[in-house]
Amino acid sequence: MQRVGMLRPNEILEDREGVLHIDGVSALELAERFDTPLYVMSERRIRNNYRRVYETFSKRYRKVKVYYSAKANTNLSILKILEEEGSCLDAVSPGEVFLALKAGFKPERILYTGTSVRDDELRFLSESGVTINVDSLSQLRRLLKISTPETISVRVNPEVGAGHHEHVVTAGRESKFGIWEEKVVEAYRTALEAGVKHFGIQMHIGSGILSVEPFTVATENLLKIANRVHEEVGIGFEFIDLGGGLGVPYKPEEEELNLDLLAEKVTALYRERVEQYGLGEPTLCVEPGRYIVCDAGVLLTRVNTVKVTPFKRFVGVDAGFNTLIRPAMYGSYHPVVVANRLNEPGEETYTIVGPICESGDILAKDRMLPRIQEGDLIAVLNAGAYGYSMSSQYNSRPRCAEVLVMDGEYALIRERETLHSLLEGQHYPPWLK
Repeated sequence: MQRVGMLRPNEILEDREGVLHIDGVSALELAERFDTPLYVMSERRIRNNYRRVYETFSKRYRKVKVYYSAKANTNLSILKILEEEGSCLDAVSPGEVFLALKAGFKPERILYTGTSVRDDELRFLSESGVTINVDSLSQLRRLLKISTPETISVRVNPEVGAGHHEHVVTAGRESKFGIWEEKVVEAYRTALEAGVKHFGIQMHIGSGILSVEPFTVATENLLKIANRVHEEVGIGFEFIDLGGGLGVPYKPEEEELNLDLLAEKVTALYRERVEQYGLGEPTLCVEPGRYIVCDAGVLLTRVNTVKVTPFKRFVGVDAGFNTLIRPAMYGSYHPVVVANRLNEPGEETYTIVGPICESGDILAKDRMLPRIQEGDLIAVLNAGAYGYSMSSQYNSRPRCAEVLVMDGEYALIRERETLHSLLEGQHYPPWLK
């Protein structure tokens, strides 16, 4: 495929006479057919990203499972694609478990990892038959009052955290997640005494990590904790789950995560330690989410207004942080291109803003782009992860539609909400007329 703007080559992005095509489909055609804002997801890229992760790890270790981290994108069609690929699924809410089951995942292919979990949620999870990865001693004790599962896993805080922003670091001293080492042995002993027969152990250190070292350091710590549990409680592990966090580059100057190097170092360390500690041959699990769906997604948004002040050139589009919150929430950078002017050089510096009544409603700051006109189509790239899944109806704006593309074909996979969608579930109390 041709290079699109300043972006790395991507099998789904193509410049055809100045018009962006996504997996063979014109962005202009999609925007005209389905309106904007619009999320466009490539089935080809999702499948290839999953296969890359699975094959890279499985050729280095015999027993590997890839758990797609569903919170990145929970559209049923996305889940179904990954179910067909043989993926397992990492769920962080009962809703994600519900959707995974609807998409065809068997309970034994779902691992639930939640924090601050309610008793009724634990009951639902227990009745669903999924494997529960407990986050606290409180959660474990409350679960065991409801039922005694065949298998339980424990989320460990390995004291190593990493990520692209402080809000996505999920281990270390400041993190709410996981059980610290001094309590881990107690957790497993409690489960064993309650009659649990099979065990796993899991960690997750953060999101959007582009270097190998944090994973190797955390893996070393996790395996040391697993060995301590093995020695003091006398149990083995069916699986050892290294969590997710595999990052993708958003900025043109960022280097891609070296997946081969990561798999080589992690699996070598894993094999060495499980043999050294006498842990047998537990399944090695990883939980990529962003890595699988991020660059498979493009957000299309139409230019409403071009406003020039003495200090800035603003491009007002119809997608705001209600549609894509990452730039406002994390200060995240997303590549943007003018989808109908790919063959034109950058001439002006623009800040792309949305329709939300907030000064922080900015999708991209100070980008050199072709001269933009009202009616142009902006494509926000790398939008497949945490785009729609974090969207909202803020400012009473209905959520947008989603489309799946594959080899020049396309289909609507989520309908656009309407103004009437804003009324759903609302009722007047009897004293209001």
